Amino acid sequence: MVAKYPEAIRFLYDLRLFGAKFGLENTLQLAALAGNPQERLRFIHVAGTNGKGSTCAMLESIYREAGLRVGLFTSPHLVSFRERIQIGRKWISEKEVVRLVDKLQLLMTNFMKEQRPTFFELVTVMALEFFAEHACDLVIWETGLGGRLDATNIVTPLASVITNIALDHQQWLGDTLEQIAFEKAGIIKPGIPAATATDESAALAVIKKIAAERKAPLTVVAKGNLPPEFADAIPLPGEHQKRNAALALAAIKLLQKEIPVSKSQITVGLKNVQWPGRLQLVETDGRKILLDGAHNVAGVTALRDAIEKNFRPDKKTLILGILDDKDWRRICELLAPLAGDIFTVPVPSNRTANPEELAVFCRTVNPSAGVIACGSLAEALENTALGNFTVITGSLYLVGETLELLGWFPGAKSERELNEWSVKPSATVG
Repeated sequence: MVAKYPEAIRFLYDLRLFGAKFGLENTLQLAALAGNPQERLRFIHVAGTNGKGSTCAMLESIYREAGLRVGLFTSPHLVSFRERIQIGRKWISEKEVVRLVDKLQLLMTNFMKEQRPTFFELVTVMALEFFAEHACDLVIWETGLGGRLDATNIVTPLASVITNIALDHQQWLGDTLEQIAFEKAGIIKPGIPAATATDESAALAVIKKIAAERKAPLTVVAKGNLPPEFADAIPLPGEHQKRNAALALAAIKLLQKEIPVSKSQITVGLKNVQWPGRLQLVETDGRKILLDGAHNVAGVTALRDAIEKNFRPDKKTLILGILDDKDWRRICELLAPLAGDIFTVPVPSNRTANPEELAVFCRTVNPSAGVIACGSLAEALENTALGNFTVITGSLYLVGETLELLGWFPGAKSERELNEWSVKPSATVG
């Protein structure tokens, strides 16, 4: 049993030793021991490669504006573990974390040691229990990794939403868009309406096939399918956010008879949406800093397009940190040409790419830039010139570290290490 919040976080941290497993058996069993809280809740289940968090934030904001008590479950967190579980955009309290960890820790004694639930499996059930106890009217429910065998997939939602399909996490989800689409489309349930903004033809074909097999009505959101009055309301910059908003509105339309939402509520909800770390512009100490958690080629392409369209200062500084298991060479090729000065830094993760290797490659891509490999993000920030426009990107972990250094989440304890996990070799997607 744990008595204090740091002990609860330590218990969760220790669960990382069990890695991450694909499959629903553990989560179903733990949820059953907790009384199946998911059966007392309504969900919109969101999967996809990029844009899941932004789409979830938009749905949450709109339904909250419509007067609902809305739960929000997302991952990873930027600074505090408590960001993952929210009601009305208020984080779960430390006291509630302790109480729920205590309860679930006791339930875990029903498992053999080698079958013990993982961190994400336990946190998934923790969120379900919290939302059910607080009688949420609706839960916006983001997948962790994939969809078909993700712990979140024990729920039967009102609607399933797939943002897009791109190459990411290939070592677990597959090397092709078709394979990845198959995993993401695993959240589509028989007879339950679904919506997607996927525009890759090969991936979309897979999603359409699965939806047809399960007799799930499918809405495909085309690019540019957002009415101007809603497009103008979105405070999040970037054309891709308009696509995310159009997808959120498609899901709302699917559920309009069950959960009516007015046009004005949609407009105000979009105007009030907040999602830190995604094309977030911060002004501090005489500097303008653009933060974006883009960490794969598709996300970085959207970031580059947004910078070229919306941010065109003469001098750009790039602070870049990437995980080694990402396509960091291609990411450097896309971003390095945009900057006059480049600082490569380690990501706060044991999977970080080497800043020296990043620097060498950036010099090759942009020989005219001043490129410096730094030992830390703090060092890079100290070396950026005042008045320059600085872009910090390459990993959500790096963005979280930046927000912590800038004091964006005052009083929040840094618990980014809880984002670290690995998949056991035996736990393959099949």
